[in-house]
Amino acid sequence: MQPHDEIEIVSRDRGEDYAAAARLGAPQARQVADRFHLTKNLVEVVEEVLARCRAEIRRASQPEQVPVPPDQEEEQPLPAALEWRPLHPRSQEQTRLAHHGQRYDRYQQVLALRAQRLTTKETARRLGMKDRTVRSWLQQGMPAEAKRRRKRRSTFDAYATYVLKRWQEGQRNGLRLFQELQVQGYQGSSRTVYRFLAALKSRRPDPGDVPEWPLQDFTAREAVWLFVRDPDELDDTEREELAAIRQASETAETLYHLVQDFMRMVRCREGERLDAWLTHVTASPIPELRRLVRSINRDKAAVVAGLTLPHSNGQVEGQITKLKLIKRTMYGRAGFALLRQRVLHTV
Repeated sequence: MQPHDEIEIVSRDRGEDYAAAARLGAPQARQVADRFHLTKNLVEVVEEVLARCRAEIRRASQPEQVPVPPDQEEEQPLPAALEWRPLHPRSQEQTRLAHHGQRYDRYQQVLALRAQRLTTKETARRLGMKDRTVRSWLQQGMPAEAKRRRKRRSTFDAYATYVLKRWQEGQRNGLRLFQELQVQGYQGSSRTVYRFLAALKSRRPDPGDVPEWPLQDFTAREAVWLFVRDPDELDDTEREELAAIRQASETAETLYHLVQDFMRMVRCREGERLDAWLTHVTASPIPELRRLVRSINRDKAAVVAGLTLPHSNGQVEGQITKLKLIKRTMYGRAGFALLRQRVLHTV
């Protein structure tokens, strides 16, 4: 750069080495901090703040509830030893519910046709049912699900009380319980023991009964873009999530206003407002942003120029991205000579 006295502008990132090189190579030029790198510096700080506040945000958004101590987790009603039943496979349960839903829908059809004054015989014909069934449903209503058949006796029944007692004592290992039963004379299969334990485990609360709440999946890496982007570009879901975060944390609310103020300077090139922004950040209770202020003050002239002038590193960064793409398509199997030829060939 030194032989070129005509250089007036040097656009660069925030690295001190580039700033020092520009001062030595073109002392007459005005240095401009690239807006992309300024935004990147801000994004890194915002992500750090949100990560620090995650616990605060999560606690504020979580509904009030009484936690269940670990030692009381199993104090659910357990089946009597002789009343236990093996669990049906999930596929069988889904099939049973599907059949019941189908019968209920047909029952609703019967009521609808009856309301239209159709005869029992005509209703049965249209729905493909027997007259007796339609007449029974109209008189007595749709029968409830069939009662469960009596449980068949099993050689395990004599040992079920012992296993239930060991379960309440905290033993959950099926193989260990099976071995203990064998010592007592149990000659059945281990599969029956595991089926009994499965029935006990099913007494635990269904995860579907535990309500979900906003921001359970909150991560600072994803939330940072809600703070940096233009509010007009957010969809309804993103706006709701952003509002929940801001409401959950006073730090997040302060952070959002400061970040949006800085991003307006970047988008509209309002560098003359930088001093006021630095004053507001210095007075804020967010140490990470105050650290960014110290960094900006060390390079303030270039930052003001970056927030005011139209110059940026866009063209250079684009060429670097292109160069990296060409290099990576070579899979590291060739040297600089071939890379040079491929770059020149694409110019």
